[in-house]
Amino acid sequence: MTAQTPPFRDSQLPFAKRIDDLLSRLTLEERVAMLHQFGPAVERLGIAAFRTGQEALHGVAWMGPATVFPQAVGLGATWNDELVRRVGEAVSAETRAMRSRDDRIGLNVWAPTVNLLRHPLWGRNEEGYSEDPKLTSAIATAYTRGLRGDHPAYWRTAPVLKHWLAHNNETDRATASSSVRPRVLHEYDLRAFRETVEAGTVAGVMPAYNLVNGRPNHVSPYLREQLRTWTDQDLLVCSDAGAPSNLVDHEHYFDTHEEATAASLIAGVDSFTDHGTDSSQIVARLQGALEQGLLTESDIDAAVRRQLAVRFRLGEFDPRLDPYADTKDFDTPAHRALAREAAEQAIVLLKNDGLLPLADLSGQDTRIAVVGLLADECKLDWYSGTLIHRSTPLEGLYERFGADRVDFAEGVDRVRIRTSAGTYLSVPSADDATDEVRGAEGALDPALLAGRTDLPPLSTDTTGTELALIDWGGGVLTLRAPDGRYLSVADDGFVRASADQPGGWVVQETFRLEPHGSHGSHGSHESQESHESHRSHGSHAGGHLLKHVGTGRYVSVTADGVKVAAENPEILELEITERGEDTVARTAAAADVVLVVAGNDPHINGRETEDRTTLALPAHQQRLLEAARAANPRTALVITSSYPYATDPTDLPAVLWTAHGGQAAGTALARVLAGDVSPAGRLPQTWYASDADLPDLLDYDVIGSRQTYLYFEGTPLFPFGHGLSYASFEYGNLVAHIGENSVHVTFTVTNTGGTPADEVAQLYSRAVTPSVSRPRRELLAHRRVHVLPGASTELTFELPLSAFEFWDVAHGIRRVEPGPYQLLVGASSEDIRLRATIELDGTPTTPRPVLELGLNAADFDEQRGAEIVDRTKLSGDAVTPAHGNHGSDGDDGTHGPHGNPAELVYRGCDFGPATGTVTVEVSGEGSLELALDGGPVIARLDVPATRGPYDYTTVVAPFSATGVHDLHIGLRGPVRLTHVGFSG
Repeated sequence: MTAQTPPFRDSQLPFAKRIDDLLSRLTLEERVAMLHQFGPAVERLGIAAFRTGQEALHGVAWMGPATVFPQAVGLGATWNDELVRRVGEAVSAETRAMRSRDDRIGLNVWAPTVNLLRHPLWGRNEEGYSEDPKLTSAIATAYTRGLRGDHPAYWRTAPVLKHWLAHNNETDRATASSSVRPRVLHEYDLRAFRETVEAGTVAGVMPAYNLVNGRPNHVSPYLREQLRTWTDQDLLVCSDAGAPSNLVDHEHYFDTHEEATAASLIAGVDSFTDHGTDSSQIVARLQGALEQGLLTESDIDAAVRRQLAVRFRLGEFDPRLDPYADTKDFDTPAHRALAREAAEQAIVLLKNDGLLPLADLSGQDTRIAVVGLLADECKLDWYSGTLIHRSTPLEGLYERFGADRVDFAEGVDRVRIRTSAGTYLSVPSADDATDEVRGAEGALDPALLAGRTDLPPLSTDTTGTELALIDWGGGVLTLRAPDGRYLSVADDGFVRASADQPGGWVVQETFRLEPHGSHGSHGSHESQESHESHRSHGSHAGGHLLKHVGTGRYVSVTADGVKVAAENPEILELEITERGEDTVARTAAAADVVLVVAGNDPHINGRETEDRTTLALPAHQQRLLEAARAANPRTALVITSSYPYATDPTDLPAVLWTAHGGQAAGTALARVLAGDVSPAGRLPQTWYASDADLPDLLDYDVIGSRQTYLYFEGTPLFPFGHGLSYASFEYGNLVAHIGENSVHVTFTVTNTGGTPADEVAQLYSRAVTPSVSRPRRELLAHRRVHVLPGASTELTFELPLSAFEFWDVAHGIRRVEPGPYQLLVGASSEDIRLRATIELDGTPTTPRPVLELGLNAADFDEQRGAEIVDRTKLSGDAVTPAHGNHGSDGDDGTHGPHGNPAELVYRGCDFGPATGTVTVEVSGEGSLELALDGGPVIARLDVPATRGPYDYTTVVAPFSATGVHDLHIGLRGPVRLTHVGFSG
């Protein structure tokens, strides 16, 4: 180092000393400016601008062409850690390569999403890996390891895990609170984050929009109490977009933005993503918080330090030493082959009665029909890049079997739309128009991309244009012109055939057909009935209105063309010229085998901002499936979707599922169907048989409401871990040995079939005699292995004893309960082939020491009608009757009009030789009732009204108990209970 070189430029010094030096050189103003997502350059020090955040969920997203891998849920379905690591490596290499020619690309990648797929109606199901925390953490760790790279000091990219914490609903996502009791928090939601962070492959996390236990995630004490205790590494916490402002504008949790921003920074947020590229408002809020004494310079420094730690690891200050600086790997043959391999490994064979593989269809006269709305589609989602290569199921089958042997019917309804004047909507010719793909040029915020206005709007004439109509369910329609362009609405309100695909943050290509006369009074259910009724019974007497979903306005006809407007909607009629099921039936009847490709468009009905309402396959696609099956019993269903469906497979000889498989989806599917590759994907989440099996979307208590394969006691349509093969496998020789700190397990897997194939061996455990409700079975480990016909492979697993722990709410610790545990080995969570029982030592179960320590209200064993809320805005929990369940007494002593009281149960409370008094810490207004072992009320405490929810008071009452009992506490009225104490 020369005398003129500052220490922060000296690569011989540790990062920590260099960061100290750089911090000391930055002015307070410069440090504050760094805390926005788009931190400006500090030219006097030669420091470049820095941007946090580059979407890279299954490829580099939003920034133009890139290799597109299968959706995250598809990567989860591979159950292949090493494959996913290689995908992460390819994605990070392309990130580096793209940045070398476009400095808009960031190296702080916001991926992966480790939110657990607790509920299959969550709109963002496609973004997660699994409903199981162990599988999720294994896949996430593999992906982040690939993103990070293997250099000990420098990182290829810096991955940030999304979305902290307990985030599985788009409905009211910015204001809804997830009630997460301690056992669910520690055993389920935190676990996927923890194991990945502990692996040392993560640069940080992003808090979610929602609240947990009444407190916004962006001011969560768990960032400090949990996340930052899992590693010695400085972790960068990046806010979600717009979330800092939500704390005031939507959640109303704080009165001022200065308070909210200060609270977020102190809680652990280090980078604020708000107001796009404009940092001025966040900077002003931080400066205001400093002036008001809400923040100190040391608070600012702590956040800047964590951001700088990431920048140093990315090699920004050591360009000559950065081993990844010259990475140019982009769209390489290896990346294309990997995209195909990933798509192949993600395919799950759900059912097969011998119809597959199709290799036996070797005769030149045999014909394959591929039909359905997704048969010739290669769909992208919100977090995809732009396709460089594209393969649809139809194209893949053409390539594999020859176009002369494959017939195709999409199954759309062909319609003309007649106006009240007797003319028809017409798509003008645009022969000189250029083809444009949405987002091909890249955009820092693709939500701001506008629709095309260079094409002429629709008009009317005497013949009109025949349009392809697709009903995606819930009454949501798309309309497509003969040239393949979708009807869309641009900022000027005109309707044009201009979009290559439905898409965008607000989709401008979807419509609803509503009966004239229902205008303004009916929702999507009415709209769906209208379209179905129109198809079955002909025209509605009063005609129909066509509502544009994106703007909420109705299609109207003006002298300048067809547009959407708030007034004067046009009364229209659909004239169906061809029904989709008729073309499908004709095509199916002429084939030797039929493949119905059904599923979803990732931008419609189930996506970010919108949860699904049902597991059912949309009616349009159900009709196509039934038509194909009636015409030809040799019909297989191929589901291409971001989430599970509940569709009866009884009459189908074969069913497959794949997530949207990226650029090589069609080729991969054809190879699996043909038998070139034996399918070995496994379901990463339970497929339920019906909506009746599902809890409420906002019910996060997986234990109490028996959610996921861990607790579900019904019969699933297809269980977690399920997936078939063209080979057959035998399991044997299970041996388990208990060591000092681990359990050593071995068994063998033998391919007893005639096909080389992968098998996914799964190892589960079950506590045989637990003292509390434990999972029916719980995944401990898995491994995907390739086994040749007749060959065997021995698998070995070393399981830490901590794998058998649970969270003991009675004592606030993790512990292994002594007793017998079953080890279950098999091909799915329900297909168990081998069993062994081991006896583990552990910490014995003891009663709750309530006389000494009292009870934290949230540490209940069971609850009914209650939810956990924030004790204060800074920390702690309280319990209150769930909204709408504030049971109160009527004049006659019965339950009042507001519902039943909430009930909390605390098992095994030790009241000692004599307890005579109970003391509760509580706010609100109402009453508490205490009983033992489900018996009569023995103490009632009336709570006088306090000044607010955070104004706690102490109420004391006589309470007589001795020995060990189960304590039941009833909550009546809008009270918040935080602690219960007992004394002799």
